[in-house]
Amino acid sequence: MPINLKTPVVESREQRLGTIVGWDGSASELARQSAYARGCGSGEGKGCGQKARRICELEGPFTQGSVCSEMMVENQAGHILDAVLIQHAPIGCGAGQVSYNLRFRNGLAARHKPVQNIHQICTNLTERDMVFGGVAKLEQSVRDAWERHHPKAIFIGTSCATGIIGDDVDGVASAFEAELGIPVIPLHCEGFKSKHWSTGFDAAQHGILRQIVRKNPTRKQDDLVNVINLWGSDVFSPMLANLGLRVNYVVDLASIEDLAQMSEAAATVGFCYTLSSYLAAGLEQEFGVPEIKAPMPYGIAGTDAWLREIGRVTHREDKAEAFIAAEHARIAPRLADLRRRLEGRKGYVATGSAYSHGLICVLRELGIEVNGSLVFHHDPVYDSQDPRQDTLTHLIDTYGDVPHFSVGNRQQYQFYALLQRVKPDFILIRHNGLAPLASRLGIPAIPLGDEHHAVGYQGILNIGESVLNILAHRKFHLDLAAHTKLPYKKWWLEQKDPFALAKRVE
Repeated sequence: MPINLKTPVVESREQRLGTIVGWDGSASELARQSAYARGCGSGEGKGCGQKARRICELEGPFTQGSVCSEMMVENQAGHILDAVLIQHAPIGCGAGQVSYNLRFRNGLAARHKPVQNIHQICTNLTERDMVFGGVAKLEQSVRDAWERHHPKAIFIGTSCATGIIGDDVDGVASAFEAELGIPVIPLHCEGFKSKHWSTGFDAAQHGILRQIVRKNPTRKQDDLVNVINLWGSDVFSPMLANLGLRVNYVVDLASIEDLAQMSEAAATVGFCYTLSSYLAAGLEQEFGVPEIKAPMPYGIAGTDAWLREIGRVTHREDKAEAFIAAEHARIAPRLADLRRRLEGRKGYVATGSAYSHGLICVLRELGIEVNGSLVFHHDPVYDSQDPRQDTLTHLIDTYGDVPHFSVGNRQQYQFYALLQRVKPDFILIRHNGLAPLASRLGIPAIPLGDEHHAVGYQGILNIGESVLNILAHRKFHLDLAAHTKLPYKKWWLEQKDPFALAKRVE
């Protein structure tokens, strides 16, 4: 389905990709039902004469906790260096500014950039505004943003509240864009419009594609590669420098000029297709910048394929092969030692979907048994619809099936039974809200605050070292488990099926 930049409103992941947030089975069964195609029922899928598959989504009676699309707009548009994000929302929606400011500052420090605070403003809608409208507050906030920061762009993020009352955010943005002479970009990210937060990534990237990326660039930079990431450490620059390539990190921690020059790049890559799918596909469709279509750079097989495809697209095949051979030789002794020391260990992965596929590849590369994983959502297909980006099938074909492969939107009450199924020695987790429950079961967690920790050949060694380190502290978690009580009734702890509530007829 082509990306439509004629409208300011992005299509949700459910509409565009068929995203689900509840499912339970094996990885191979999920891949079979998905068939790397968007569709349902008995219609034709992918235009190839093959019947489209239907994923029967499990819908629980309540949601215990998650995040929303607006928060993902905060960590995308809100982390652009010379821009301002206005949250047109009640003040509660602005509570995330505290944690995102911490990540922003830490990310800048890790990239050796001047540390500063985020530039975000909340319009602080009240009950009165819900009745009479909040346009006046929005207009004042745009003026405040300009007078305080003189930014090169202003983003306006909507909220559930503004979606309900119907404020004309697009009209305000257009008027101020003409007045101020800078892009003023509406980002429609009402939380209730999508059941998974990843639609918020798409909303921010949609606005950037429409109003920031340079149209009809006068030059091409054939040694520049767009790297779509969050705030992780700089691991892509040294990797791609071996191929004679420069890195343009986007969206987090980027400047408006960094975003504008994306149309001049030779290619686009990302550390996770959940994050990069929309922007990379849009850059290829609208500006002719090729998206690298290969498995993600996790594990030896994935990193090999990823580098070879970059080499092919940028006409640097010889450099890619030389770098691959050198890295294989470099990591071989330490990898062999890590495999010996980690033999017999069992791991569990709880992260976003594509990222989880990559992390399981890395653990399997280390010889660690992985019989279970919780992914926070599942995209049957990514925006390119190219099967070379089918990360789930790559995992299964290269490293084998995962018997207990569950899809759930970070529900605490399900996590106990999920871990009881496989009883891992440790877990890898990206969003740390579930980690305390694992600790109370005696299971230590490796929180992946730096999303690039597992990328590439060095990433395999990084994860191996982290596993050894966390296992050395397992006694603490076992002591914690012996002296704490879980907040669930006995009848729920006896349930073997984490999705029992979703399956109950009543």
